[in-house]
Amino acid sequence: MEISTMLKTLQDPMGIPFYPIVFQVLMVLTFALHIMFVNFTIGTTFLSLYGYLKGGEFWGRLSKSMVKATTANISMAMLLGVAPLLFVQVVYDPFWYASNALSGAWVIGFIFIMMAAYGLTYVFYLKKDSQRGKGFALTGITALGLFLLAGLIMHALNYQALQPDKWLGWYMKGNAVNTSGTSLQAFQLPRFLHFIIPSFAMTGIFLMLYAWYFQKREDMDQGYLDRVGVIGAKMAFLFTALQAVIGFWWLLSLPGEFNFISNPIFMSGAGLGLVLLALLYKAQNAPLKYAVPAVTGAFLTILGMSYAREALRMKYAGRFGYSIFDYKLNIDWGSTVLFLGTFVMGLIIIAYLLSIAYKSGRTAGLYDATPLMHKWGRASIVLLLMWIVIVAGLGIIISVRNYL
Repeated sequence: MEISTMLKTLQDPMGIPFYPIVFQVLMVLTFALHIMFVNFTIGTTFLSLYGYLKGGEFWGRLSKSMVKATTANISMAMLLGVAPLLFVQVVYDPFWYASNALSGAWVIGFIFIMMAAYGLTYVFYLKKDSQRGKGFALTGITALGLFLLAGLIMHALNYQALQPDKWLGWYMKGNAVNTSGTSLQAFQLPRFLHFIIPSFAMTGIFLMLYAWYFQKREDMDQGYLDRVGVIGAKMAFLFTALQAVIGFWWLLSLPGEFNFISNPIFMSGAGLGLVLLALLYKAQNAPLKYAVPAVTGAFLTILGMSYAREALRMKYAGRFGYSIFDYKLNIDWGSTVLFLGTFVMGLIIIAYLLSIAYKSGRTAGLYDATPLMHKWGRASIVLLLMWIVIVAGLGIIISVRNYL
């Protein structure tokens, strides 16, 4: 069987419930948000560990702040990671599920690896100032190692998915069939580093935002914040420059037939990256002033490169005659409206939680919410209750109909 025929055979015979371009756009957008918080997680974990090992008043204080930030960043990364994973399963299901079957043990292990990393992060976070020692350093080191291992697994699964011409060779070794799922079959160093190195650049920008965010608090040491901002600006610039070098290393490792360097989507993403680098260079003299422009520029760059990543995936899939736009379309307005309604509702609720966190953190002492925030909070609760009633009601109705 030809590979293109195999891939189409592996597609869901029911087709997809809505236009693939919608799923693709949402997939890229949510992936950009997800990978940004993944970068924050890895970077703040590293910085909290570095500060703990270095010791001293400044680094000890920064270490506590960064590990506290890590716990929030992990939650956001996992929350935002669900959506792009589901979108991939919808439009690239032959690739994703085949790759998962080849490395099933690692797919299942990923869940436990993240649980362990999350738990160890909290152990490191809940330590007291008087509790210093190798044991707590080891929990931080292990948590960081597990986060990197989780990233390596996701890298391998996605890279394996791009190479259907090798699936049979990975599945069969001679006359023996390997059904253990214990092997990660593909790894590319520049591609992996392209997702990991930005963690340190993004954490530098995170430090700039941290200093900018707390500068209006009267109970905060301005000297401390200025130093944090300076360190952040240096990290952001140096690692963004390094990321550019690694990005071109990855570019040179791509199949020559793609000629991806001339791809307009890639050129747009690379252009945004150069603009960000110039902005971060200017930020060296005024880190707090450039904090908000820097994080805005960073997100736009990540979004641009996420679109370039999707364009590259389409190139890989196109080698085997696969296009998401050829997927059988079976419009289902009910499930689509429910999905999009859930998506919008989630954005409203998450925006409320982030707004509360933002406003309360900038207030010294007890935060007194405005009437508008109270209304927003009540509306979020009503939306959530409505969603539960609708989803549960549909489940009951469908179950009864199927039973009858």
